[in-house]
Amino acid sequence: MYVGIALAPVIGSVVLGGAAGLPGRAAVPSSGRRSPSSPSSCSSSGTGTGRVRSRRERARIPRIRRRGRLALRIVAWVVVVLLVLVAGFLVWAHIVLQGDRTAALKVWRDDRVSVRDVGDSVILRPTGASNGAGIVFIPGAKVDPYAYLATFDGVAAAGTTVVITKPTLNLAFFDTRPLSRFEKHAPGVTTWAVGGHSLGGVRACQLATTPGTAGLLLLGSYCANDLSTSKLDVLSLSGTRDGLSTPAKIAAARHLLPSSATMVAIRGADHAQFGAYGKQPGDNPATVSPAHTDRIITAQVSRWVASLG
Repeated sequence: MYVGIALAPVIGSVVLGGAAGLPGRAAVPSSGRRSPSSPSSCSSSGTGTGRVRSRRERARIPRIRRRGRLALRIVAWVVVVLLVLVAGFLVWAHIVLQGDRTAALKVWRDDRVSVRDVGDSVILRPTGASNGAGIVFIPGAKVDPYAYLATFDGVAAAGTTVVITKPTLNLAFFDTRPLSRFEKHAPGVTTWAVGGHSLGGVRACQLATTPGTAGLLLLGSYCANDLSTSKLDVLSLSGTRDGLSTPAKIAAARHLLPSSATMVAIRGADHAQFGAYGKQPGDNPATVSPAHTDRIITAQVSRWVASLG
């Protein structure tokens, strides 16, 4: 994409410049020399007609050149506008909701789990016995992956491996990588589930159709594709104070999940409490503490993981 943008003005100027120049060159007569194909003798009326035609052709040259310059300016402005839009989008996409440093450091210092950054994801593993289960978890739009360390600290300590992805441009919809890309980081896992928060949950619903996927975990999210006839083991955790994935939206999309899906609404929890990244625009203030919400998430997810198989 970047190479195409860089080459566009160069290619455009060459093409337009060549197109504008060729007619002009073809129209300019040779410097007073008689064309080899011209007859040796011409009548005065023929010579006059040729001179009039020549003057008309010379008059066309400035107009052609002006049109060529105008077209080139238009192309240049279009390219500039596109570059500004692309640059603006890239800047916007890379301004993320940063994970809470204190909450993340607490997980790093937890002897029950190990944290490792492998480039395309952050892996949270139990240091003790593993239950053989793993979750590929997709962050919400423009949310720091490290914001979910605190969310899954207790889950990992109980034996589950959690691979928190780093979405392309921090937006799950731009990430086309398959689950296998992230599952390979934990070869010891025998049962895999996929999950996500907010927009990451919508993407997780799409990836849940991957063969071999045992379950789907939704945190403050809902599906846009129909999974109602699937055999997935689904756990949906939502907050009654969520101002983005509101209870009404969760209920409206319930029919897209299997009838056996477990739906849990955490009373008093808001959208941002499914991660540790502070307040989020458009959200409602929570009436319970983040620690309270984390305890419920840990208990519900650990119980759900135990049923996967």
